[in-house]
Amino acid sequence: MRTSSTMRTRRTVRKVTNRAANRAANRTVNKAAKRSTRAAAALAAGALALSLTACGGDDDNGSDDKGGQGDGAKQPAATVTLPRLDGESLEVAAVWTGAEQENFTKVLEEFEKRTGAEVTFVPAQDPIINFLGSKIAGGAPPDVAMLPQPGAIKQAVEKSWAKPLGAEATKELKENYSQGWQDIGKVAGKQFGVYYKAANKSLIWYNAQVFENAGAAEPGTWDELLTAAQTVYDSGVTPFSVGGAEGWTLTDWFENVYLSQAGPEKYDQLARHEIKWTDPSVKEALTTLAEIWGKKDYVAGGAAGALQTDFPASVTQTFTGGDQPKAGMVYEGDFVQVNIGGTDAKVGTDAKVFPFPAVGDTAPVVSGGDAAVILEDSKASQALVTWLASPDAAAIHAKLGGYLSPNKSFDTSAYPNEVQKKIAEALIAAGDDFRFDMSDQAPQAFGGTPGKGEWKALQDFLKNPKDIAGAQQRLEADAAAAYGN
Repeated sequence: MRTSSTMRTRRTVRKVTNRAANRAANRTVNKAAKRSTRAAAALAAGALALSLTACGGDDDNGSDDKGGQGDGAKQPAATVTLPRLDGESLEVAAVWTGAEQENFTKVLEEFEKRTGAEVTFVPAQDPIINFLGSKIAGGAPPDVAMLPQPGAIKQAVEKSWAKPLGAEATKELKENYSQGWQDIGKVAGKQFGVYYKAANKSLIWYNAQVFENAGAAEPGTWDELLTAAQTVYDSGVTPFSVGGAEGWTLTDWFENVYLSQAGPEKYDQLARHEIKWTDPSVKEALTTLAEIWGKKDYVAGGAAGALQTDFPASVTQTFTGGDQPKAGMVYEGDFVQVNIGGTDAKVGTDAKVFPFPAVGDTAPVVSGGDAAVILEDSKASQALVTWLASPDAAAIHAKLGGYLSPNKSFDTSAYPNEVQKKIAEALIAAGDDFRFDMSDQAPQAFGGTPGKGEWKALQDFLKNPKDIAGAQQRLEADAAAAYGN
């Protein structure tokens, strides 16, 4: 899944014009990650739980709690050497819009300053592979694309679109990333992707006032989550907001439950379709999900309302409305902070977060991300990907909020609030001990296409959580067709 992070949350297209014109107007894997043991995953999740519990409202970085940092923030010293590229032009395509797009363009602008190149951001539709196919067929591919799934990287390589990373980009990647994050960007042993942006997708955000009024406590287990939900419900507030209009959010729910309940080995097998979606472990996970999705009045707007609620709205409706928001909790990754920033709520005080509770033996650690992949090989495109693999680029984006980097070499004090800093540190501390989003590892026809495959099957299941067998059969039929087995 996609994240976003990884994330496939933005559907509206908004074009940023050519950088030169902006200035004139005074501008604007084939190989999945190394697999962890249950003990390692438990350690990572436990560390995150301790970190998030300690987070306060105001940080000591001179930033505000809405995701931004003061204009006087010190620019980090350069750590990466880039060539002069005066007169060169580049296009970078991604599905990002809104604040995420705007923040990324600031990173591209710094690249322009350091190299003399001009970079244009090209807004892409989701699924991005289809968008790129049309651009390539028309003879106008972007130089670099941000791909949100390992499966998409593999497709780009198989279609001979993607170009391997050069020596400088590979060197920067090896210096700054754990082996697991390097491996996700490889196909057949060659490095094609730099995971510039990551997501911690094992988080539940909650309205602190709602929890305080209800007398609810942060849960550590699934049973405790159900208890907290009932407590919130009894106080007169619907427990959960679900962005069911976008199927990827539902795959993330499933993956956290499945990883914790079935364990990492089965998670890996299901991700590769080595076991079928009719397996009893899938039935158990769907049954568990139905304890929330199928509970009357536990989901804001009911199933029908959730299926009309997009991801941004699922967040904002949790943190607006005073003492009577539409819901008390919303599940999703660290990037939720971007949407909280559009409300009056402050991260760490009004909006708090806890790790996705343990359903089985350990709490889940699920990640996602977006990788920079070269489509038009040149000195300039190689330099841009080298830049995106550097601590310098990560630090610029980190201070702007709504961003999490798997780059382990930059100072995490760049993050704009203590909550984001601790989430990032927990991800880095996990090293290779994480699981990448399952649907993002799947062929895009199954795990990454709106209205099809897993997205559609789980939307149908949200509508009718009693039909577990039917959901399994639809999931398996779509998976078999997409995987070809």
